[in-house]
Parts: sequence; C-alpha cells; structure tokens
Amino acid sequence: MKLHQLQALIASAETGSIRAAARSLDISQAAVTKALRELETSQQLPLFTRTPSGLSFTEYGKVLLTHARLVIKQLEHAQTELDHLRGKAQGRLCVGVTPWIALTFLPEVVVAFREQMPEIRLELFESLMAVAQPLLRDGSMDFAIGQLHPTQSTQEFASEILLDYQTSVLVRQGHSLQGARSIHELLEQDWTLNYAPDGHDGLMQELFWQHGAQIDEKRIVRAHSLAILQMMVERADMCTWGPSIVSMAPPFLGRVVSLGLKEQFEPRQLSIVTRRNGALSKPAQCFTDCLLQVIRRHARSAKKEDRQLFETLRLRL
Repeated sequence: MKLHQLQALIASAETGSIRAAARSLDISQAAVTKALRELETSQQLPLFTRTPSGLSFTEYGKVLLTHARLVIKQLEHAQTELDHLRGKAQGRLCVGVTPWIALTFLPEVVVAFREQMPEIRLELFESLMAVAQPLLRDGSMDFAIGQLHPTQSTQEFASEILLDYQTSVLVRQGHSLQGARSIHELLEQDWTLNYAPDGHDGLMQELFWQHGAQIDEKRIVRAHSLAILQMMVERADMCTWGPSIVSMAPPFLGRVVSLGLKEQFEPRQLSIVTRRNGALSKPAQCFTDCLLQVIRRHARSAKKEDRQLFETLRLRL
C-alpha cells in the first residue's frame, strides 16, 4: 500500500465520489481511479462498489479505511512534532470535551492553549463518549476528556484519570417532585438520559436496578446532545441524571437542581481518553497541561463559586 492510494481511499469516502475526491486532492479523476484500482489489485479484495449515487464501501473497504485514517493521522502527528522542533508549531488538534467541562473550565483552557500554540488549528467537539468513540477509533479525534466505560478501558481505548465527580438526579427548578427523597418516587416521571450504545444496561443498573427500582423504559427519551437534554428537563418537565456540578454551572445555575435522594451513586471518573497504544502529540500534551493548570487553580481558589464546584469534585492528579 502506498500513501497516495490511502489518500485517494480516504478522499473518496469523505466526498462520496471519485470526481469529488479528485477535486479535493487537486488531481485528475483518472489518477484517483488508478490509485483505487491499484489498491484493490494489491489486496485482491473488493473494497467498494460503484452505485448511481456514488461509492459504497464493502466490509473490507471499511476496515482498510479505518486504518488508512490512522496512518494519515500519525503522519500528521509526525509532521507536527518536526515543526515543533523547528520552532514552527503547526497542524490541527481535535479534542472531544464532555459537556460539563465545556460549561466550566474550557474557555480558560482554550485561552491558555492559544497563547502557547497560536499556530495550531483547534477543533472542539461537545463530546459525550457515544460521539467520541468512533472518532477516536478512526483517528479523527486526538483524544477525549470524558468518562470511559470500564469494559472498554482494556480493549480499544486507554484512559488517565484526572478527577472523580459526583452524580445526582436533576430536575428543573420548581418541579413538582423537587422535594423527592427516593428514586422510587420518580418512577412514574418521564426521563431523558444519555448513554453510549453499549452503556444501556450499566446505566440502568447504576440508576435504577441496584436500588430495587424498575422503570418502564418507554418513559425514557434518549438525548444525544446537552442542548436537547436541557430542553427536555426545562420545557418537558423530565428528570435526568448526570454530574452534580451541572446544577452549579451556567446555563443551568438557578434553573436545574440536584435532588438529595437517599440512594447513593458511585463517583464517576473524568479521564483523558485515547486510542490504546497511541501517543499524545505535543499540542495534545500542551492542551492537557493547560486543563490541569486551570482545574488546579480553581481547586485552590477561595471564591464562593469555586468552593461550590469542588464540593462535588476530587482531583486525582
């Protein structure tokens, strides 16, 4: 396999056709077609089929595409490292950020990072792990700041724990059951929750089943973004479950409250999540260093709002 063949493969997947791939690579259609044909011939496998609507990748093609993206990403990392050593830090950094970090510490982190690496093009995702996992897997995302499910930590991904955070059931300010003291009082309410495709049973166990609570799952709306979840809580009167710190962070402060239920939930871990055996680039290391510095500064602060935040957080590093 040659680099130009992998580039043609990726461009074809991202644009959906050979013509568009040629435009994106600034080469002829004939060159793209030749590169793809050579790739199929060398592997002796069908990688894609042509349809009236464009290219459709076979299972073989999808597997190769994932690895091709990782190869290109590693070459980009190498170029970034060399540019850094030459004093010309350039390149792109893609980071997934769990929503509650985006609501609290992220703006200061980005300012600090930009001061140190102004030439790096920074791309941020509001990244629940369900969103981050496929992007980490194919190399589109450098790392994620979030919660890694325990069953995944020894397989595809690795994690470095930054801190523990408490979780709680959350409802809108003024909800009719704001004074509830048990999860059993909330089983006839509608809920909105977020979880990864393989995280359903774990979430049900942690939130309901371990406490002897059985909920009709038709009452649960699965939300794939913080904005949708917020609207369901505030406008549709639904219950949710998440980091307790959310109730103290804009735009939720004064609008969402954390319930003091007798049922206790195990603290969760905020981690730096990467592909297993993948090394962080210099820009990625810089970003994580900035994150730690900002969190530690707030942890040492005497300000009332910072003290309230760290009532539900415990630093590990």
